Amino acid sequence: MPRMTEEEAWALDEEVTRNPPRVDPSKARHISRMVVIDDFTANYLASVSIGSHKTPTEIISEMVREKVTVSAM
Repeated sequence: MPRMTEEEAWALDEEVTRNPPRVDPSKARHISRMVVIDDFTANYLASVSIGSHKTPTEIISEMVREKVTVSAM
């Protein structure tokens, strides 16, 4: 796919500014939260993810649940 020219980008910006998309928040399927992590943590999550065939989100969720369970005892 060819890259957009600067003129096309400005035209698209003007079009979207004049006609913003209509969004219904009640139809959202999930909420995304951005989390910034360091390189060591990202590499660890990637390694565990590959080895366990789980997503980084699943791995983090399991780690948090374990921590909460241990703290509750």
